[in-house]
Order: sequence, then C-alpha cells, then structure tokens
Amino acid sequence: MKKKNIIPYGHQWIDSKDIKEVVKVLKTDWMTQGPKIEKFEKAIAQYCGVKYAVAVSSGTAALHTAYAVAGINTQDEVITTPLTFAATANAIIYCGGKPVFADIQKDSLNIDPREIEKKITAKTRAIAPVDFAGHPCDYDEIKKIAKKHKLLIIEDASHSLGSIYKKRKIGSIADMTILSFHPVKIITTGEGGMILTNNKNFYNRLKIFRHHGIIKKPNKGSWYYEIKKIGHNFRITDFQCALGLSQLKKIDKFIRKRRNIVAKYNRAFKNIKEFITPTEKKYVKSAWHIYVIQLCLNKLKTERKIIFEALKKADLGVQVHYLPLHLQPYYQKEFGYKKGDFPMAENYYKRAITLPLFPKMTNQEINKVIKIVKNIIRIYKSQPHK
Repeated sequence: MKKKNIIPYGHQWIDSKDIKEVVKVLKTDWMTQGPKIEKFEKAIAQYCGVKYAVAVSSGTAALHTAYAVAGINTQDEVITTPLTFAATANAIIYCGGKPVFADIQKDSLNIDPREIEKKITAKTRAIAPVDFAGHPCDYDEIKKIAKKHKLLIIEDASHSLGSIYKKRKIGSIADMTILSFHPVKIITTGEGGMILTNNKNFYNRLKIFRHHGIIKKPNKGSWYYEIKKIGHNFRITDFQCALGLSQLKKIDKFIRKRRNIVAKYNRAFKNIKEFITPTEKKYVKSAWHIYVIQLCLNKLKTERKIIFEALKKADLGVQVHYLPLHLQPYYQKEFGYKKGDFPMAENYYKRAITLPLFPKMTNQEINKVIKIVKNIIRIYKSQPHK
C-alpha cells in the first residue's frame, strides 16, 4: 500500500473504468473460469504477436507451468541469471530440476550469452533468460546457442510486457514467454500471470496443467474426466481478467509515461559522476519496469546502505533489485553456490538502488525524486569535481 508522503518505487494505476469493468463481472454468474479469461488471453496474444496465451494465477504459476510443460524433471538443468526474483529459479526446483546460473552483462544487466555457452552440459534442457528492468535480452545470440544445443528458451518477461527487441514485441520470440500482472508491473490483474507460445502442443498442455491435469472425455459422459499427469490449481478469476482487459487498453499510455519519466531522470542525472544510470541499447525499446542506478562507491565517502537509508528517510520508497540468488542461503546449501561465483552480478548488487518509477507519478513527484537524489549524493560526495 502507498503510504502518505512516501513515493514508492512502483505502484498500480487503477481508474474508474477499471473498477467499472470488474464490478460488471461481479454482478454476473461468472467468478472463476468465465468468458473474460479467454478474451484476455486472446487480447494479450494479439498485442504481443503470438498465437496462443494461457492465463494463470501468478507469474510464479506461469513459470512453474511452463517448466513443467517443457518436461523439466529430476536431473535436468535450466540455465538462468542470478539477477532475478526468486520465482524464476524456484519454479525450476518445483519441477525437480536444477537452476544453473550464468553471469550478467555489465551494460544491460541481462544474462550474458557467452556465459550461457560455458554452462551447458549433457543435462541442460532449457535457457531461461530474464528481461531485467524491461530491457530485452540478446535473443539473436541466445537463439543461436539454443539451436546449436537443441535447447528450449523459456523467457521470463515479467518485467517486459510491451518491450520491443529488433522491431519484434516481447512474447513472440521464445518457445514460451512468461508474463506477470502483479500491481507494480506494466499492467495488473492484482495477482496473475500468463504463458505465451506459438506451439499448439505446448498450448494444449499448458491449459491442462493449470487445471489439475484434468482432461475431459465427453464421449464417456459430460461429467467424465481423466488425469494422466497431475497439474495444479493455477486458475485465474474472471474479474481479474476483466481488470486486465481494461488495463491493456491503456498499456501504450503507461509505457509512454514510463519512458518519459526515464528520459527526465536521464537528463537530470546526466552530469552526476557518483552513479551510473541504466542502459537502453539502440535496437531495443524497454517498457521500463524499474529504474536502477549503480553507485560509484569510489567517488562516495560512504556505503550503499547509508545512501539507501537516507533516501528512505527523505520519503523515497527505494528498493534493491535483487540480491543475486546464488547468495541466498538455500541456493548455497542445496547447490553449492558461493560468494565470488558471479562477479558481475555481485558487483552490480553492491551498488544498486531502484528509484521510484510508475506511470501515475506527477511532475511534482518526479522533481522531488530528482531533487532528493541530487541532494543526498552531494552530501556524500568524496570530493568536489574539477
């Protein structure tokens, strides 16, 4: 919840039209598996330029469903980035597989294709790139690697709905693409997720997995069904999808506003030497889920934690995305990862602070963020610039 006077790092934008669409569904007989779900799936598929879409209860459920349908099982390995939310890797483990991390690129902060190649073994089944902050990964190179080694690409696009890679919208590139509709994401359904694919076989299996693994057999009776492989209850509700449909109508406005805020930040911070602003490569168009600066600690007379807390005390709801997963106790205990394994991700983490960025930000809020950041950096500068 957005606290009074605090500018959060992210926040949903729900208006009266969104509420009206949800209320309409609540007044019908449909609550769970109603007509709005398929309508939302088709609308997202059309927007992303992909054939099929399956809506589920969360982005995590989408990842779990995609890995399961891909056949990830005991002894299988999936290569992904350590710089991501836990769900990307956790869902591999849910299926019995092993997350194998590959270090990140310095500029985009996405998984480095050169590092992916180094991690491939006879057990590798898939690559799970993550479009960090909304910036698409280097998919030409990743697709070459996947083709060479006969691997699936399961893209975690939880940050990047609406992003463009070399004139193609995210969602139409990988074998399966994961979306998240959490409130801080590009559009929201409250909680919710989706899997996109051009593979009809995957599509049919995704639908079965989200509904307990149930396959209906009407020739044996309208009540009759069979379960050949168990699935989960990952169903989304009809009223959530009504909200999603209403939000989707505004996605271009949301992204335009996000990009305008980023442009203002970049202009305001252009000459500040004490931190690095995020990169956007020429051949991509980022949806800008988050805006992360990286402190140049050698030019500051304090550590990241002090600056972070000073920003929070000044009413900026800053955050850090993310503590690299290989540094989490669970991953160190279960898979033997340790500090020093992925130096690029670790170096980024020590310096990263996520600043507020969401489409409903007012000019006053944007200017407040800029002013506070500049003031605090000025306080902790190690020496004046000549």
